[in-house]
Amino acid sequence: MAGKLYIVPTPVGNLEDMTFRAVQTLKDVDVILAEDTRTSSVLLKKYDIHGKLWSHHKFNEHQTVALIKERILAGLDVALISDAGTPGISDPGFLLVRTCAAEGIEVQTLPGATACIPAIVSSGLPCDRFCFEGFLPVKKGRQTLLKSLATEPRTMVFYESPYRLVKTLEQFAEYFGPDRKCSVAREISKVHEEHRRGTLEEVASWYREHEPKGEIVIVVAGCEDDRKRLKNNAIEE
Repeated sequence: MAGKLYIVPTPVGNLEDMTFRAVQTLKDVDVILAEDTRTSSVLLKKYDIHGKLWSHHKFNEHQTVALIKERILAGLDVALISDAGTPGISDPGFLLVRTCAAEGIEVQTLPGATACIPAIVSSGLPCDRFCFEGFLPVKKGRQTLLKSLATEPRTMVFYESPYRLVKTLEQFAEYFGPDRKCSVAREISKVHEEHRRGTLEEVASWYREHEPKGEIVIVVAGCEDDRKRLKNNAIEE
C-alpha cells in the first residue's frame, strides 16, 4: 500500500506556534523532507522529534522528487517542511505535490503558519479580497508586472528581502502613486515584530532612515477607483 505525503507548516517566528497535529505528524512519518536540515533540527529538537531528515530544497528538488515519489509508492509516509511557514508558498513544495497528485498519492496539507495572513489582517487595509504576489521578479518582467498591478483593485501582498525593501517601496510609489496606502510587516511572530503603516512615500522615507532587518511582508492597498467599480459590479450581479 502506498504511503502519504504530508505538507506540514512550521512557525514563521515563535516556535510555540507549532500545532499539536503538526508535531504528531512529524513524529509519525517515516521521513521528513527539510529545506535546511540545520534550521529544522532546532525545531525538531524542541518537540522531541527524531524522524529521519532528508534535504529537499529549490536547488535539488528536480533531482530528488522522483526518488521521493517512488519511496511513497513503496509505502513510506513522508512529511515536507520548509524553514518557516507553509511549504509551496514561496518555498519548495509545488513540484513534489504536483508529482504525487499525478500518481494518485494522497496529499494531506495541514493548516498552520504563513506570514502573509497575519500581515494583511494587521495592516488595517481591506482583507475581504486580496491577491498574493509573493516575491517580485528581481529583473526580467518586473516593470511589466508593476504596470499591470497599478490598477489591481484588491489589496496586494508581497514578500521582500530587507535589502531591497526601500527600492521596492520607491518603485511601488512610482507605479501606484506615492499616496497609496501600505503596511510593512517585519519579523512576524518574533520578539521584534513591527508593523509600519502609512502611504508608500511615508513608509519608504521611514526605512531610508531606519535600516530594515528580518523577514518582510508588504501589504499595499488596491486601486481605489477599480475597487469601487469591482464592488458596484458585485452589487449589480
